[in-house]
Amino acid sequence: MSGRIVRAAEATLQPWKNGLGLTRELALYPPGSGTEHFLWRCSVAEVVGDAPFSRFAGIDRQIVLLEGAGFAMTLDHNQTHALRQPLQPFAFAGEAHVSVALIDGPTRDFNLMLRRGHVRGELRVCHDAGAQPLGPHDVLVYCARGRLRLADEVLQTGDAWLPEAAAPSTLILEAGAAALVVEIQSLP
Repeated sequence: MSGRIVRAAEATLQPWKNGLGLTRELALYPPGSGTEHFLWRCSVAEVVGDAPFSRFAGIDRQIVLLEGAGFAMTLDHNQTHALRQPLQPFAFAGEAHVSVALIDGPTRDFNLMLRRGHVRGELRVCHDAGAQPLGPHDVLVYCARGRLRLADEVLQTGDAWLPEAAAPSTLILEAGAAALVVEIQSLP
């Protein structure tokens, strides 16, 4: 297996762009590009209280509840969405004014951010036990629950794998496991 594994314990907590929450950055492309110039970014946020999300102009976002009862999102002061169902992606514009109100305590959520007009991406949820093929544009596999196998490596809950090459591979999900697979393609 070629690639890099980011273990849950290795992804250090850092403040949100607006300073009102914490996140663990799993991947940023290109590396070292920072929060203003990335093409795509994956992270896991710790939402511990009611707060507005950081705004990211020109970014398309997808969010997935991982743990906790979830939160109610208010977008641009009029649209609402209850992020209550684990492993159900929800897409929204990064420049939207988003405030969240926790439903029943802290949550953890997975975030995919894509620079609009430069890349497009898909966030797939895999939860069927057994082999799941990975394609040449899959750039990150996140173990959302249970254990996953990639060749001779095992991912535990919270671990991520970033392949080095665009070579197809196979992901093996153990019974009860769930994975988030991020596919990214550059736009012409």
